[in-house]
Amino acid sequence: MISTNVLLGLEGKTAVVTGAGGIICSRIAEGLCEVGMNVMLLDIDEARAIEQAAILKEKFPEVIVEGFFANVLDKRSLESAKKRILSFVSAIDFIVNGAGGNSPKATTQAEEIIPGVNDELTNFFDLEMDGFDHVFNLNFKGTILPTMVFGKDLIERGEGGILNISSMNAFRPLTKIPAYSAAKSSINNFTQWLAVHFAKTGVRVNAIAPGFFVTTQNKFLLFDEKGNNTERGQKIINGTPMGRYGEIDELVGTSVYLLSDMSKFVTGVVIPIDGGFSAYSGV
Repeated sequence: MISTNVLLGLEGKTAVVTGAGGIICSRIAEGLCEVGMNVMLLDIDEARAIEQAAILKEKFPEVIVEGFFANVLDKRSLESAKKRILSFVSAIDFIVNGAGGNSPKATTQAEEIIPGVNDELTNFFDLEMDGFDHVFNLNFKGTILPTMVFGKDLIERGEGGILNISSMNAFRPLTKIPAYSAAKSSINNFTQWLAVHFAKTGVRVNAIAPGFFVTTQNKFLLFDEKGNNTERGQKIINGTPMGRYGEIDELVGTSVYLLSDMSKFVTGVVIPIDGGFSAYSGV
């Protein structure tokens, strides 16, 4: 019987993970370690990246895990991190572009404008462009620049893969967060474009689109002080056929699959991991 790790073909390979200090990407990084991969954790919070690396080193002493500072919007910062990474491993095989986030400055209080009813709530006309720029740059340019810096190595060797982190917002924009929705939809388009651009090089490009998972960033939006669903949180549950939020562990399998040899003929896809949210019309 062939072992799962042999089928995956990932053992001993190295992945660079951006945004690795966050809940989602730290768990994906752990999942990559579980299948025998070396993992290089990048985050703008260097202490967090080093802390996560220490946890994984203790748990998976058979693989190489290191944490580094990197600003995904600064090419020189990424090049510096790459130089340090290549002092620990001989090659970079995969990129997981996980850095991203939202900003209150790019968020409206009103779900929709209802003249004379919710005039006191902020809406589209109150958005601050510096906030909009920050969100778009962090999510979109923060995917492009690491791919430029680390992706060239993959092309030169003619193998490897890139995994981008999209969102349900890319398919169905959520109310209140126009910048984040627009930025994530750009990830979908870029994933498809780059997959075609790289198709004959041996490097595949795919993405996952998480539905609703509880993270540090969104917990206050989903639950009240008593731990009950907020009105917005209940809307999410009502729109998710499985009737619950996702567990972070449930992102790992699809991520590993898209990087592995089991998806050798898969490129340019964005796979929803959403409990059926994207398939449900509401009726």
